[in-house]
Amino acid sequence: MNSYQNVRFMSGVAVVALAVTLPSVAVAQDAAALTEATPEDDVNAIVVTGTRIQRPEAATATPIVAITSENIVQSGVTNVTELLTQTPALFNSEANFDAAGSQARTGAAGVNLLNLRNLGANRTLVLVNGRRHVAGVAGEAAVDINTIPTSLIERVDVLTGGVSSVYGADGVSGVVNFIMRRDFEGVDIRAQSGISDFGDAESLFFGATVGSNFADDRANITLSYEYRDDARVGFGDRPFGRPDAERLVRNPDDIPDDPNVPDRVFFRNLGYADSSPAGALVLDDSFAPLFSGDGTPYDPGIFLPQSGFLAVGGDNTPIANYQGDLQAGTEHHAFNAFFNFEISPDLRFFAEGKYVKSDNFTIAQPSFDFFTAISEDNPLIPDNVRAAGLDTFGGLLFNRDNFDLGTRNELFERDLYRTVVGFDGNISDRVRFEASYVYGRNDTTYTSTNQRIEDRYFAALDVVDVGEFTTGTPSGVFDCRVNVDGGAIVDAGNLNYGEAPQTFQPGECVPLNLFGEGVASQEALDFVLTDTSNDYRIEQHVANAFISGDFGNFFELPGGAVNFAFGGEYRKEKSDFRPDEISTQVTDFDPNSGVLADLALLGRETGSFDVWEVFGELNVPILSDRPFFETLEFTVAGRYSDYSTVGSTEAWSVNGQWAPIRDVRFRGGYSESVRAPNITELFAPRTGTFAFLTDPCSPVNINQGTSFRRDNCEALITGLGADFDTFDFESDIASSASLEGIVSGNEDLLEEEAKTWTAGVIVQPRFVPGLLITADWYDIRLSDAVRTPGLQETAEFCVDSASLDNIFCDSITRAEGTAFVTSYVLGPQNVAFIETAGADLTVSYRFEPGDGDLGSFNLSGTVGYLDKFEFLPANGGIVDDERGEVGFPEWTGVADLTWDLDSISLNYGVRYIGEQLRFENDVIAADPDIAAPEFLELDDRFIHDLRAEFRTDNEQASFFLGVNNLTNEQPSRGLSNSPTGWLGRFFYAGVRINTETLGF
Repeated sequence: MNSYQNVRFMSGVAVVALAVTLPSVAVAQDAAALTEATPEDDVNAIVVTGTRIQRPEAATATPIVAITSENIVQSGVTNVTELLTQTPALFNSEANFDAAGSQARTGAAGVNLLNLRNLGANRTLVLVNGRRHVAGVAGEAAVDINTIPTSLIERVDVLTGGVSSVYGADGVSGVVNFIMRRDFEGVDIRAQSGISDFGDAESLFFGATVGSNFADDRANITLSYEYRDDARVGFGDRPFGRPDAERLVRNPDDIPDDPNVPDRVFFRNLGYADSSPAGALVLDDSFAPLFSGDGTPYDPGIFLPQSGFLAVGGDNTPIANYQGDLQAGTEHHAFNAFFNFEISPDLRFFAEGKYVKSDNFTIAQPSFDFFTAISEDNPLIPDNVRAAGLDTFGGLLFNRDNFDLGTRNELFERDLYRTVVGFDGNISDRVRFEASYVYGRNDTTYTSTNQRIEDRYFAALDVVDVGEFTTGTPSGVFDCRVNVDGGAIVDAGNLNYGEAPQTFQPGECVPLNLFGEGVASQEALDFVLTDTSNDYRIEQHVANAFISGDFGNFFELPGGAVNFAFGGEYRKEKSDFRPDEISTQVTDFDPNSGVLADLALLGRETGSFDVWEVFGELNVPILSDRPFFETLEFTVAGRYSDYSTVGSTEAWSVNGQWAPIRDVRFRGGYSESVRAPNITELFAPRTGTFAFLTDPCSPVNINQGTSFRRDNCEALITGLGADFDTFDFESDIASSASLEGIVSGNEDLLEEEAKTWTAGVIVQPRFVPGLLITADWYDIRLSDAVRTPGLQETAEFCVDSASLDNIFCDSITRAEGTAFVTSYVLGPQNVAFIETAGADLTVSYRFEPGDGDLGSFNLSGTVGYLDKFEFLPANGGIVDDERGEVGFPEWTGVADLTWDLDSISLNYGVRYIGEQLRFENDVIAADPDIAAPEFLELDDRFIHDLRAEFRTDNEQASFFLGVNNLTNEQPSRGLSNSPTGWLGRFFYAGVRINTETLGF
């Protein structure tokens, strides 16, 4: 640990206390235990996530898993997304790793998104107190969980199944409802500091909540402030991100393929072949570098054929740490205020206000060059290189990873505002109402550093000796060619560079020297690089009103009064993305330069939609308190929506539950839900993009797809006049370059549709007090799913389908004679189908052995089973079975055991992550020797957490310490995040002061 890390950690501990951890465990509970209190005037009414009906002693027929505030505090995790990903239903949510470095989506570094049942963040409806929340990413509806203050969470309800009939679109996989503290009275302060076993990933957290009743307890105001600071962590800070890290790559001793020899084996010290931070100079049509940029002979290392252009050792750019960050540096300030006032016994006014200030910083990969041309006129070419001959290309080509030009970093400044105002109360003794308005706004500025301005870059590379260029006599004065002749900056050797508009005036160009590492002048760097500042604003308006109650004044069934809820809603969503001015000026680019699309090719994206909706629910209690019918009831719900984009949609659900005796309750339901396409899917402008392609028709990949791939590839390549037998070398060369294409939105998209059924049982035996067991099965079928496959997927789906007559082949253009991919058009379509099914088993048991002298024990746990996850990329395609692959383990689980005695609490938590295949199912089926048998699977893992807490006698103050991942479980060999995550062992310590139970 360096001195800065040491001071930071110890200062946090000094403010906070000593350390150990509580398990990062989610507690699963029956819905009967997951109730939210309504105003004081109706203490018997409760609200359950998944319904707007309020009634006494309700248990929903839809399965719910809850994570409580106690779980959050005990976990030692201050980023609640990292805790929620331990819940089987949210296993693949986008946590810190997915929001950092090169793996972060454009414009979303530092954003955490929930992914329920693996159906995607855009299909997970996130609510706060049952109401919608403004999105965290431009053009989407997904909520950034970082904007929900951890210290204010009372519990988190995770509800599987279609909820469009209750809450509207976006919840085809279910809903995650954050229930926040309200009517708080007292003071709650928590401070915590933590650090990893590697001496990094420092975390500081402080939260303070103050609340008070007044006006004869008819009013309450609660104020809260929360601060969180998580340090940036780079790939190179972990063993798997260092140069000697192992990677599983193509076995050079298995070419041609021998079915008895593994196709892939582990190598260390891997680099990107024929590319270097100092430059790799190519002089002839062998395309093999002969010199480094500084003129020294180039050491190519040991080339690994059919490996995606990798080599061992040499001067090549190490692949280690190339991706940038494992975790973005984040700093959050959150201010919240809650107010409610009982105007009369039958009328209450409530209001919520929130402001969240977030700053995020992450480092991604550098820009790069592949086969960029340098004219033989350039006097900066080293003399020995020039002497070796420049005749083949009239100069030379260079490959380079431009670390010395600065990595491409992103700095985000986010300001989020949210306001809720409304009234609720009693219309009569059996009918209540609520009316509310929600306004949310997310203003984000993200600065991308060290972005290349393409016309300037290539102009600065085109250096000449002024004297020789003008008089034929060398003068030793070097300048850009464009400054000397004042003409166009066309250089056909650099593809379409000459088509780029000029962003500078003649005479302004500064020569750029890239022959060696770190040799470019600052003036040249200032000329060719810029920091772009892009802005987006997301706005949300939601007006909602409903009444709920029962018909008890008119009639009752044998099971009781029929309950109802009816209402309407208006919602408007708007997203406006404004790219930097330089981004809109540059309309073309060199696809081999590695310049980000958000510099050269982003257009302004502005879109909005609104929707009017009416909805209703009926709960019908058929029987109760009868032999074999302790409870028998069903609930129906429906919603009609009219969108300004896709027109009208309908959603509905039917749920029921039957308890033959008090100890056992059966439940089940069926729903049909919808998701309307989001703003980006509909309105993204037609813009250019680029991507790498490893051609699936190359012999190295020909056996790594479906059984159709070989025949389709042969027909495709020969049909274009190319020789299938010699396509190997050519496709390898082609795959070393990125390809230019087009991506856009699609205003003709329709809504997605999901059909979901669930069935389960709740067991709460009277003869074992404190024991609760629930088991639930879910089955979700999503059709007309919107998706935009990337170039690699599109190329693979084209030849992996039953025939070449499919939408993916239509999206790719290959050249006559060579069969190389030359261009492509990508866009969202209603083409995908997803089907998933599985089960959740939850157990909780609280008991006090003997007469209680030994304290109390609380055991809880959730086990998830994935029975199916099948993905069909398009009609007529081949079903992709992803169950058991990385990210889709068959079994996952989380559990913890807490022991309380007087002022001491000890907690042990454990997480289980089942076996996962390192490669896809169809790849292993087609190529069973792709790796040695022991490396085909990632072994299952148990992750252990410990925590201790010591309270004062009056329980107003406590000190806690803990360690998560006690045994320091690490990612599997050759991987950086799977299956355990990247963080490793983590220590933390904290202090808490809470007077809530005593008031002021």
